Amino acid sequence: MKLELFRTLWGDNRRWDIPLTEARKAGFVGLEARIPPTHEKAQECAAILQGEGAPFIAIAMTGGGVIPRQSATVQDHLDDLHDAIDRALLMSPRFINILGGNDRWPTHKQAEFIASAQEICRAANVVCCFETHRSRILATPWITLDVIRQLPDVLFTADISHWVVCCERLLDDPADDFSSFISRVHHIQARVGYDQGPQAPHPAAPEYAPALRFHQHIWQEIWQSQRTRGYTTTTMTPECGPDGYLHTLPFTNMPVADLWSLNVWTGQTEYEHFQHVLSDLGNKKELG
Repeated sequence: MKLELFRTLWGDNRRWDIPLTEARKAGFVGLEARIPPTHEKAQECAAILQGEGAPFIAIAMTGGGVIPRQSATVQDHLDDLHDAIDRALLMSPRFINILGGNDRWPTHKQAEFIASAQEICRAANVVCCFETHRSRILATPWITLDVIRQLPDVLFTADISHWVVCCERLLDDPADDFSSFISRVHHIQARVGYDQGPQAPHPAAPEYAPALRFHQHIWQEIWQSQRTRGYTTTTMTPECGPDGYLHTLPFTNMPVADLWSLNVWTGQTEYEHFQHVLSDLGNKKELG
């Protein structure tokens, strides 16, 4: 199994060829980004991806922005998804990462949305997975575990930093059994959250070492599960971002770190981590 790193375009509004060139110099193979809002823009971005031979992970955001419209119904979200997939298909995405629904919905309503969204994606012949995200469906691990019981074939994008914030603790208690979730994870968005925030000021800072170790443990369990499931390629997008995630100094609002360097550090660190995990698994297989 190999690890492919994707660059997030969260907060980057430049033509896609510019961040893609930077990404490849840093060892990233492609881009993960929101599906462009128009067919014309999607075709423009598709031409860049095709010209560079770069893979693409599409983010379908339904029901508004990161914070969804509170009045949007399940059908509103599904209609948005259908329209977004029409545009995404122009770009031949590796898969669709769905940031959908609303955290105010009860579990059965979240499951209803996911089941219908899966049908839309199957009809379009595209793989979809559902992101764990605050303000959206799957905002907490407890809701997610309940959804899995209703929809055992659902695939996930794991962004565990959101769960850490929602639960206000690292989820490393012996009672925290996420094996049924880990066994359904398709893609990882790698950001180190901590009990009071979704993004550590710098994941290498020693004061955040326990949070980094926790996230790395979860990512390692996901890789091990994917290898058992027969994955030949696993994908990860380091996703340190702006919009209040990146810490800034009071009064001046100056960032405490360079955003791209945070994602480069995360990508390079996790690539090395991944190689160690695979090496250990290979050694165990030989000994077994």
